Amino acid sequence: MSYMSKELLALKTIIESIEKINLYSSSSKNADDFYHDSKSFDATMIHFINIGEMIERISPQFKESYSHIPWREIKDFRNLVSHNYFGIDADELWDIITNHLPTLKTNINALIKDIETV
Repeated sequence: MSYMSKELLALKTIIESIEKINLYSSSSKNADDFYHDSKSFDATMIHFINIGEMIERISPQFKESYSHIPWREIKDFRNLVSHNYFGIDADELWDIITNHLPTLKTNINALIKDIETV
């Protein structure tokens, strides 16, 4: 697998997880609603873990080339979700979903477009 196809696969998987998180959270009006929809909440947590796993598969050189994306913070959040699942603050998670994922999705889609045009 070439350098770019490895990154491309990881980036497309990140987009799929973001889209699933958006789907699972779309029926909730706020953090409290979302937290009490345990199936959607749990499914979302798995996709945050998946996003972090995909970031781990992206080469350091690639991440350095696109340093405007907070790779480390995203990976750190994956670790928090994975190792402190029951300590996740629903308000913080809701903030990430509503205020940070749209930007991440836009940025990742731009990277995919860059790779596919090379």
